[in-house]
Formats: sequence, structure tokens, C-alpha cells
Amino acid sequence: MDRIGLSDLENLIHTSKSDSGRSNLASKRVLPAVLNILNSQTLPLDHNLLSLCFKLLRNLCAGEFENQNLFLEFDGVVVVSSILMSEAGSLRPDHMLVRWGLQVLANVCLAGKQHQKAIWEEIFPLGFVSLARLGTKEICDPLCMVIYTCCDGNHECFGELCSDSGLPVVAEIVKTASSASFGEDWIKLLLSRICLEESQLPMLFPKLRFMDIPEGEDIDSKDYQFSFEQAFLLQILSEILNERLRDVVVSKDVALFVYGVFKKSVGVLEHAVRGKSGLPSGSVAVDALGYSLTILRDICAHDSVRGNPEDTNDVVDVLLSQDIIELLLILLGDLEPPAIIRKGIKQSENQEGASCSSKPCPYKGFRRDIVSLIGNCVYRRKHAQDEIRGRNGILLLLQQCVTDEDNPFLREWGIWSVRNMLEGNEENQKVVSELQLQGSADVPQISALGLRIEVDQKTRRAKLVNVP
Repeated sequence: MDRIGLSDLENLIHTSKSDSGRSNLASKRVLPAVLNILNSQTLPLDHNLLSLCFKLLRNLCAGEFENQNLFLEFDGVVVVSSILMSEAGSLRPDHMLVRWGLQVLANVCLAGKQHQKAIWEEIFPLGFVSLARLGTKEICDPLCMVIYTCCDGNHECFGELCSDSGLPVVAEIVKTASSASFGEDWIKLLLSRICLEESQLPMLFPKLRFMDIPEGEDIDSKDYQFSFEQAFLLQILSEILNERLRDVVVSKDVALFVYGVFKKSVGVLEHAVRGKSGLPSGSVAVDALGYSLTILRDICAHDSVRGNPEDTNDVVDVLLSQDIIELLLILLGDLEPPAIIRKGIKQSENQEGASCSSKPCPYKGFRRDIVSLIGNCVYRRKHAQDEIRGRNGILLLLQQCVTDEDNPFLREWGIWSVRNMLEGNEENQKVVSELQLQGSADVPQISALGLRIEVDQKTRRAKLVNVP
């Protein structure tokens, strides 16, 4: 097998696509011959030959333990890695060649800890950084697979990845994925483990702060409170929590960090315009606001299902102790009424004057997300239910039990939140039962719920009350 031509490689690639073919080629020791071809390459590199060799190695190491061991025995990690590093440092790197080379390493990783250790020690951290900086989806996907597989079940590797030398690797991967996207879920598995399970979000987030800011720009400008990469990371974490609601346990430190991001981002509401779409909105500041809000919503949803009311580590109670209910009620009260209520009110000059300070939803769904977070916070927590009443928030929540074209599923979340606010709380139930009707406008969708719009005679603001 010392002499293998291009046509031979193509035939071997076809043969190696099956389990039996890989096993047969392993017995003939084809893999060492392919590594010998790669090792004998001199500059300038023949990319066509290299591509065929990488494809063949990838197939040979796909679940075939003998080939995976031969790869390690004949220094395949060093041979393939050296070619990858050469491409990463070239002026015009062949991205597909790098992709196939990473796929080789990814298949070798699956053989076990010895193979993972060999790859990790050869490439971490500088090699991974160089490959991540190539900035394409084709490279990002297998790179994430290699890193995740090397670290999975290996606390030492994950510890290094979460260190000052490892987090820049993750930051470069996030930067690449934010600009070039990604096609596989390896990056989600990686970020879920690092940011949520290992609670490294507070460490990674600042490293993304200045990545997209042009040189010479004022980094203290309000326009640069958050970077595009930071907003993207929040988006990915929001998707992870939504998809794996019952699987991921978020620590208090991560929850408080996200709450800090949310509080910092609410400043965008001072100059917000009505959003024309949901998330992502096209605005970094609005996306940071929205995704930090949805992350908090899902953290509280998980903790409400899982948590023990007497657990001192209850994440929701930690957030409640940081006045999250007060902030949410203020934000909700400052928003203009839902569209259906606005349509049901006869506008007057006084009303226009009173509502001019009301703020629009910066993206479609913002009101719904606030209401859903409140509903999750008060679920079977009497002290949280009492706080809603103590802050005069009962009427405000009742007002959310309507359909709203700017907030899909607002009615359902509003009813859920009101139900949670009233469950087992006689004081709150009494407040609702004693609501007095003054002057109201009739809107069929609201009447069907047993509610009616009431216009406060002093403030001229609309609210909902129940019909006796």
C-alpha cells in the first residue's frame, strides 16, 4: 500500500463508506499509508491530494476502533494538526480542507479518553484559537464537535477550557457563529455546558464586549453598551433554555448575572420605538433586553417546577430578593395599553396628554415576556403574590388578559399570571372581587372574559375590572 494514486484514493473513499469496507481496509493497514502520504508533503501543498486523504481518513476513523488506534499509533494527530495549522496561518486558507481535517479529528475523538487527550494536548489552546478565527460555519461546526468531545466527561479539559487561556477560544467561536451562523448543535452543547452548567457566563460575557466595536470608537457610548456577540450569546442561551427547560439547572450566580444584564439594558426603553418584529429585532440593545428577559423567564419556569419552597438556594427567591417584581411592574406600568384596549377607549385631548409618556413595546412580544416572567415568579409563592398586591399590581395584571397584535399569546400568559397570583391567596382574591365599576368601554373580546375596561377618572389611564 505504499503507492496510492488519486484514483486509488477515490476508490478507497467509496469503499470506506461502509462498516465492512472500513474493517477490511483496517486489516490491510491502509490508514498508515495515507498518513505517510500526508507526512511526505512539501510546499506548495497539493490541496486536491490533501482533500482526498482527509476524506479517506475521516471515513476510516468513523466508528472503526482499529483505524482510530492506528491513527494514534502513527502520529496522525501531529500530521493532521500540522496541516491544519499551516492552513490557518496562510493568506488564503482552504476552508473545506480544514473542515475535512477537523472531521478526521472529531471521529478519532470518539474512540475514547486517550485519543481525546492526544488531540487536546496537541492543539489547545492556540491551535483552537487560530482555527476559530478562520470565521466560517464549515469550520465552526466540526471545531465545536472536537472541543466538546474532548472535554465531555473530562473535568480537567473543561477546567482548562473555562480558564483564562481557554475562554478566548470560546469567545472566537461565538464571534464566528454570530457572523457566519452554524449548522449543527455542537456549539449549543458547548455553550450550555460552559455558560450554564459550569456557570461561566459571567466570565465569558465580558470577553465579547469589544469584539465588534470599530477601532477608535468611544467604548463608553450608550450605543456600545452591548456588543453584537454578547446579544448573540444571550440569544443562543435563550434557545437552549427554551429547548431543554427541564434538563438545565441554572445557578444563582448565572441568574443574578443575567438579571444584571437585564437591568442595564432597560435604558433602551427611554428612546424605544414600537418594534416591527419579534426577536431578534435588528437592534443589539433591544436584543440584549429581550433575550435576558426570556432567559429569566425560563430560569424561573424551571425553578418553579423543580424548586422546593423551603430551599434556600431557590433561584426565584434570590431574584425576588433583588426586587425583580418591582422592576417588572414599573416597566409594565410604563408601557402603553395593549392595542385592543387602546381601540376601546374614546380618545380625548386629556387622554392624549396623559398617555404621551407611555412607552411602546420595543419588539413584538415584550409585554408578553414581562407578564410571563411575573407569572413564573409568583407561582405558588405567597410572598410574591402579596408583593403584587402591595405594589398595586393586581389591576395591571388583569389588564394583560387580552389579545394583542403586538404581543402574541399575551392573553394566555396574562390568564396564567393572574391565576398564579390568585391561587391560594384569599387577600388577592378579595381585592379582585371588590373591584368597583366607574365608567367603562365595551370591547367584545374583553367582555367574553367577564372583564370590562375602566378609565380612571383622575389619571385617564385604562385598566380592566371584572364584571359582577
